[in-house]
Amino acid sequence: MDGSFVLPGDVVGSTEEFVPGDCTYAREGKILASTTGLVKIDSKSRSAMVMPKTNAPVRLSQGDVVVAEVIDLKDSLVIVSLVFKKGHEDRPISDEEATIHISNVRNSYVKDLRHLFSMRDILKAKIIDDRQMRLSTADDDLGVIKAYCNRCLTGLVKKDNKLVCPNCGSTETRKTSSAYGLGVV
Repeated sequence: MDGSFVLPGDVVGSTEEFVPGDCTYAREGKILASTTGLVKIDSKSRSAMVMPKTNAPVRLSQGDVVVAEVIDLKDSLVIVSLVFKKGHEDRPISDEEATIHISNVRNSYVKDLRHLFSMRDILKAKIIDDRQMRLSTADDDLGVIKAYCNRCLTGLVKKDNKLVCPNCGSTETRKTSSAYGLGVV
């Protein structure tokens, strides 16, 4: 069964052998596929799941890491447009917005969000509330991964914990990820 192609409603396994995993559900002692894809059996957790092979929207859950673009800044909120979920870079998220409250930006006091984020910044964040789509950038590996100069819109380069514009020489600050400028999520 592992690796088999299934359609929604197809039997993936038995509840006597496995527990339902991602994209599956249990009914009358059977584990059934809830989407089109390939069956994957996890022998450690004894779960049967389906790896989607459709253009179904990516499911976002608490704890997922996402990449987003800053689209608005308020006094105590950063509003972002979600771009993709880590591990699903090939399947963009469309028309989904999320917020980062000032208390979830970092593990220390934040006086002004505009010193840590700017419009068009690309950032990496973790979902801390998947119902209200609230994010956090408090961990070291989370935060801005690409920033642009507020004067000339050139990509900023990290030098000694500051971001410097190679074009106009402007220096700016951000809540940067430890992966800033590396091109990795």
